[in-house]
Amino acid sequence: MPINVNLFSNLNRMALFLLIASIGAALYIHYQVDKTWLEQSYVYNIYDNQQGQKVYRYKGKELLVGELTPYQQSAINQQQLAKVTDKPALEQQWVVDHQDQIKLLKPAFHYGLWSLLPAFITIALCLITREPVTALLGGIVVGALMLGEFDLTDSVIIPNLANEGAVGLLLLYLWLLGGLLGIWSKTGAAQAFARHMTEHYVKGPRSAKLVSWFMGVLFFQGGTMSTVLVGTTVRPLADKAKVSHEEMSYIVDSTASPIASVIAFNAWPAYVQALLFVPGVTFLATEADRIAFFFASIPFSFYGIIAVIGTLLLSLDITTFSGKKIRQARERVLLTGELDAPGAKPLSAKELKSSMVPPDYRAHYLEFILPLAALVLTAIMTFVLFDAPKINWAFGAALLLSAFIALAKGMSLMDVMDGFGNGLKGVVVASVILMLAVVIGTLSKEIGGGLYLVSQLGEQLPFWALPVILQLITMVIAFSTGTSWGTYAVAFPLAMPLAWAVAQSQQLANPELFMMVCFATVLNGSVYGDQCSPISDTTILSSMTTGCDLMDHVKSQIVPATYAAIFAGFLWTLTVLLVA
Repeated sequence: MPINVNLFSNLNRMALFLLIASIGAALYIHYQVDKTWLEQSYVYNIYDNQQGQKVYRYKGKELLVGELTPYQQSAINQQQLAKVTDKPALEQQWVVDHQDQIKLLKPAFHYGLWSLLPAFITIALCLITREPVTALLGGIVVGALMLGEFDLTDSVIIPNLANEGAVGLLLLYLWLLGGLLGIWSKTGAAQAFARHMTEHYVKGPRSAKLVSWFMGVLFFQGGTMSTVLVGTTVRPLADKAKVSHEEMSYIVDSTASPIASVIAFNAWPAYVQALLFVPGVTFLATEADRIAFFFASIPFSFYGIIAVIGTLLLSLDITTFSGKKIRQARERVLLTGELDAPGAKPLSAKELKSSMVPPDYRAHYLEFILPLAALVLTAIMTFVLFDAPKINWAFGAALLLSAFIALAKGMSLMDVMDGFGNGLKGVVVASVILMLAVVIGTLSKEIGGGLYLVSQLGEQLPFWALPVILQLITMVIAFSTGTSWGTYAVAFPLAMPLAWAVAQSQQLANPELFMMVCFATVLNGSVYGDQCSPISDTTILSSMTTGCDLMDHVKSQIVPATYAAIFAGFLWTLTVLLVA
């Protein structure tokens, strides 16, 4: 025991020293390091509305295009930004270039290599202390000081949490998800479902994992929705079948975004296509062309394909490529029956682990299945009607149906609300982590870490090296920021023109295929980084819904995910050498 105490004491001292040094560095950067400003351009599908105004759609809303300025006269084109010493004159400007292409210009900056400091300190503290809340707060402090924001609450945390996306996350994962899990715990619906599955379908750990894998593939919308839906569904039957939480969190996480990049009948193509325009490239000229290009590139999504196959192998108890941590977790369950490692701190609180069913209430497995069916149907119907699934509506429908069934079967309103309240308590810590992850991700993007990494590439690279370099850079960006879609916004507008310039300058025989491979490396490299990052929402939620310790999940998942990324990088390089 003294050895362990000394070890933890040394780690805490190391973490404290690292944080103090980073705060000092952040102050130095703010006062002494100049910003490097870069032009960022965005191309949207612009059309005339019924009033004859030029408009475009963004996040489901129709927005007006501003007054157009010739590109050469713009105050924030790259030529003008190169002269900026403090702050650009405009935050954005609509311009039209010499090819009559309309695009939105926005200035962005980075601090060079220093831009990676907030992400570095956050991840380092996570790994050293295994305590994500303090690690995220440390990264937020460092990022805020770099930007000269000394009022952390009013100038940094509250504004970042007050935006529509953060409020939506809080509503979904604290109220709707927490309330749904709480009511299921109160009614015993999850346990009834687990009993039914065990009696009829799940006969042991392998079949439980196969069911989980199949559900992950079935719900191919990707991201947080798939993670939460699959995690909450399979948790009770996997726990009953004695599957380690490390295995379950890996299966849930690795069949969320990876499968969405392969079975892309979801919101991804519509979002990504807006970032793919390259002047003079005919096969990326229109929105339809860019969406077709997305789907034509799917066979090159090697990481997504290999990651999903890797989880299938684990589900079949083939652990050759699963890594030491997952093999140890399997052996621990077989020897001790313990689903978590010693000293683990699962994100799912005790309120959601025990049944609090009233003595006279008898749950039926349909009380679990019907709300899930309502959730899925609502998501599908809203996707068809609005071109994007209304996740809050879906979880709200499931929550209301669960409560209605419980009341209709005779449970008192007081008991239902007690379950709802316990559900909120059960996910509050995970929700705090999620909100802090949103803040650090926003700060990292504003400070320009991803922008710096991508801007280091040059057109003199050998063409065969570009796909893997793009893969590595997007892996680092997404791992540092905890978001794949945020990485796409940074990487695609820079990577695609670069890939085309390399293809033209080195006279490749098949430039379109080369562009497809480079596109796939950015798409998949971002998925890898997001999937493995301890500050990613999908990482946090897959840990929370499966009951796993966050850092146990990160450490056990990163090995098989890295195997898949290495193999994918080899296949991308081989493809461009043989075909491009």
